[in-house]
Amino acid sequence: MLRILVFVLAAIAATGTTLSLLTSYRWYIRMWDFPRVALMVFAAIALVAAVPVLTGWVRAVLVVAMLLVIGWQGFRIYPYTPLAKTEVAQAVINRENCISAFSFNVLQTNRDYARTIQLIDREDPDIVLLLETDKLWEDALKPVIDRYPHRSSAPLDNLYGLILLSRLPVEDAEITWLIDKETPSVFATMKTKAGAQFRYIGLHPRPPQPGEDTEKRDGEIAIAARHAKETKLPVLAMGDFNDVAWSRTSQMFKRIGGYLDPRIGRGLYATFPANLPGLRWPLDHLFMSPDFTLVDMKVLENVGSDHLPVIAKVCLAPRAAKVLNEEPETPDAADHKDMREAIRDGKQAAREEGTASGGSPPPP
Repeated sequence: MLRILVFVLAAIAATGTTLSLLTSYRWYIRMWDFPRVALMVFAAIALVAAVPVLTGWVRAVLVVAMLLVIGWQGFRIYPYTPLAKTEVAQAVINRENCISAFSFNVLQTNRDYARTIQLIDREDPDIVLLLETDKLWEDALKPVIDRYPHRSSAPLDNLYGLILLSRLPVEDAEITWLIDKETPSVFATMKTKAGAQFRYIGLHPRPPQPGEDTEKRDGEIAIAARHAKETKLPVLAMGDFNDVAWSRTSQMFKRIGGYLDPRIGRGLYATFPANLPGLRWPLDHLFMSPDFTLVDMKVLENVGSDHLPVIAKVCLAPRAAKVLNEEPETPDAADHKDMREAIRDGKQAAREEGTASGGSPPPP
């Protein structure tokens, strides 16, 4: 029985790791971007268990294979551990330019509205992004919504509705459909209390799942990256990207957009699945242009969704941040090629499926 368990765990770890190396939009390949921690854990268990129960060349091959899996997965995860160097400095610079931003995929079928309301009441963020919100959620959240003077909402019953709330001044806010007419995104120009402008991007593209490859998801992420590159304002990007921080697409988004990731050097800040604490991955993101410093970032408690909420406090301080933060990674020719291909292929996939929106983000 133990031998069977060793072979099963080793097969999952080796197959998942090998498939994750492939460049493809296929859902059954891209899904292996997600469980890198789980694959490393499976490989470690198989490695330890193989020593007493296997012998000869079989044991030798399995041990070498599991060491390779652990090494590769560890390499990909390493930046999101406290062992790595941080990119974003932790500093409070001019409190009037500091912003608290909250993002949460509420899970449309979760009807325990009170726990989400209590959490928002307790944290009292300046900006609230809520995803998977339908009309029932919008109605239930009215006490919260009414407290925020600036509101943008697209309640949908397809798991992709969203609500953006802000108590900060908003010069413009637009809900737009970048590629897929069923998955809205939100773009806004806001001001801090001191009057400093910045752009806010909220995303929630579709995940890889049976029958749903990643062309449209990757295309929407790529469009948001290009938008950040073109705007002259500082940018905060948040949301459930349905992609992990270490994937090829998210890394392209980060480099093309000139973003920094406050998780690097601090931890995974894993948010999904909420009910599996040891096997979660970072699905809900905060990226920032290098004009911001970090005050604090937290993954909050489970309030009934399959995701955990994220809240961060950041300060818009371009001069100080330029000195304190690391420089963003420079995109190379491959990144630009990946961006163009992702946008092209995403639009083509939407046209073929009849879900093309023909939309674009508002001018940066």
